[in-house]
This record gives sequence, C-alpha cells and structure tokens, in this order.
Amino acid sequence: MARPPLALGTYGNITTKAYGNGYRARCRYRDFDGHTRLVERHGTTKGAAEQALRLALRDRARVDIGGADITGETKVAVLAEAWYQEFAHKGKSPSTLQAYRDRLDRQVIPSLGNLRVRELTAGTIDRHLRTVAEKHGPGTAKLVRSVLNGVCGLAIRHDALDRNPVRDAGAITGTGRKKAPKALTIAEVRQLRAFLTYDDRAIRRDLLDFVDMMIATGLRIGECAAIVWDAVDLAAGTVDVRGTAVRIKGKGLIIKPEPKSEAGWRKLLLPSWCVEMLQRRRAATTADREDPVFPAQKGGLRDPSNTQADLGEAFDDAGVDDLTSHVFRKTVATLMDDAGLTARAAADQLGHSKPSLTQDVYFGRKTRDTGAAAVLESLEHA
Repeated sequence: MARPPLALGTYGNITTKAYGNGYRARCRYRDFDGHTRLVERHGTTKGAAEQALRLALRDRARVDIGGADITGETKVAVLAEAWYQEFAHKGKSPSTLQAYRDRLDRQVIPSLGNLRVRELTAGTIDRHLRTVAEKHGPGTAKLVRSVLNGVCGLAIRHDALDRNPVRDAGAITGTGRKKAPKALTIAEVRQLRAFLTYDDRAIRRDLLDFVDMMIATGLRIGECAAIVWDAVDLAAGTVDVRGTAVRIKGKGLIIKPEPKSEAGWRKLLLPSWCVEMLQRRRAATTADREDPVFPAQKGGLRDPSNTQADLGEAFDDAGVDDLTSHVFRKTVATLMDDAGLTARAAADQLGHSKPSLTQDVYFGRKTRDTGAAAVLESLEHA
C-alpha cells in the first residue's frame, strides 16, 4: 500500500548529519500547491541546524498559506497563520500586531495548533481560556479570546465552521473586587518629588524631570518617552503629543506615530514650573530637534518598560511600593475634578475619546455629600 501523502503545510521526519564544518538538517515539506519538496538548513551544531530548519518551515507556512482552502480538516495552526496574514494588512499599529502575534505564538498555537478546525468547540475554547486566565491573568485571556474570535471568524467565512464557538465560551472574569483609582494629594506629590531629589539612583537615571513631565501633563509613560524637542514650544509653553515609544520585536525601540485613539493627538499647555524645567534642559543640551527630551542614559529613546521598572525601584525606596507610573495620570485627572473642571476637559488632557472612561477609571474616589447624612440624622433616637 502506498504511503499516504503529507498533509498540506506539514513536514516529515527531520534528519541531521555532519556537513562540512557544521551540520545539515533536512526534511520533506508539502507545500500548499500540493508538491512535496526537500527543505534543508545548515548550522554550526546539530541543534542549531534543526532550529534553523524549523524556523524556515514555520516561515514557509506563513508565506504559502494565503491561497489555500480552509476546511474542517485544516490544522488550527494553519488557520491561525492565515488569519494573521489577513489581520496584519489591516493597518494596525506595530504594538497591536506584536501583541496579537505573541498571543498566537505563546498561547494559541502551542495549545490548540495541532487540533483540526472542526475540533474547535465551545468547550475546548472555554477550557483553554480558563487555563490562560489562571496562568497569565484575565487581561491576557481576554486578548487570546479576541484572537480566537478572529481565527474562528475566518473559518466561518471558508465554511469550515458553521458558528463561532468563541461566542459560546464562558465569560472571563477578574479576581477580587476592583480597586478604586489611586491618586496622590498635592502634599504626597511634593513628598515624592522631594525624595527623588535626594535619591542618587533616581538622579542618575534622570527620573525627577521625567516624573515632573508626567505630573505636569498626565501623559502615559510611552508618550512622555517619545517627546522630542521639535514637539516642545518653550515660548508658547506647550507640548505636542504625537506618538508613543514602543519596542517592536526585530525593530527595537521606535516612536509609533499613531496614538491609541484620535483623541491621543493633542497640544497641551504646560504649567510655568514645567516650562522652566524644559528651558533648563534645553540650555544644557546640544540635542537636535528630533532627539528625545528625556533620553536613555546611553542616549536614544528611553524604553518605557525599563523606565517603569526604574520608577518601581524608586517608589520602593520611597516607601510607596503600591504605586505605578499611572498614578500620575490619575492624580492629574483627580486634581482637575477637585478644581471643578469637567470630565470632558480631563479626557482631553489625558487623550481619552470618552469622558466616561476618565470618570470611571481615572477620577479618585472622594467623599460625596449626597444629603443622606442630614436626612438620616433623624434616626439618632429611633
């Protein structure tokens, strides 16, 4: 009996042999035109050659699957790659593409990739999402759910599924009660700034001016890291928020020019003390107009993740280890609320398209005089 052919997009046994000064790994791979071809890669060690071959086979599948038919017998890994090729051409930001790619490579394909499309049931997906939530948290699980929803949507368009099983999977819920937004008082801000002034490590990492900029504007940490001198108008006392610093695999740190929403494009008026700080920095540097205002210690863009870690260490040293950089955004929003400014004004400052988000997430809870206390006084002698 003749040996059955390899399934489309799969390969046979890998053989590795010494070759010249290194090793050669090879196997047969069935391309999506139906032809089986010999694929080989080389490396200085046996393991390196095999790893190079596996990466080549993975990338070969990503290139070839575009025109393939998707059926109920298609591997989920092949379906996922086909969906990502389509998703990658929708004009999404680099950080969004990286986030979805990571979820495919780290959760979806390792756990579900060898299943057939017809085996994607609500129960299978529900168990997978619960496992992801337990290991990585509800935030990651919700992103995986979004990825799987798109993947299954593509299968439906190819008639490989008759309904989207992701919609029937259970809801992803967080653990514990949601905390009220944390915001600093003016006294707490002054106390934190005073500590940073005397913290040698914070001074060496140039954190004080960076923190001042965040307090003065309510910018996200990536937005603050992306400010270049050309965006600062010292005469007018304004700063243009034009993008955010992100790290993209294979590209390194870049300034992503697209904001999180249209409301992210904004020009902000700065308090006088912040303008004075920027004037001092401008006088002390010979940086070009396209150089960052708050560069890394060795020059170039400041990595938001590394800066977040630096701030965490500074907060720990100051005895306020429950804070994150987001506390400054919430502080700005809460101070605006306390001053009687509208939620719309606070949303414009923070770059939110919806004032309701600003109210629910960024306004610190304060004591409200609802009138109930006065009414309930009558119960004193009841």
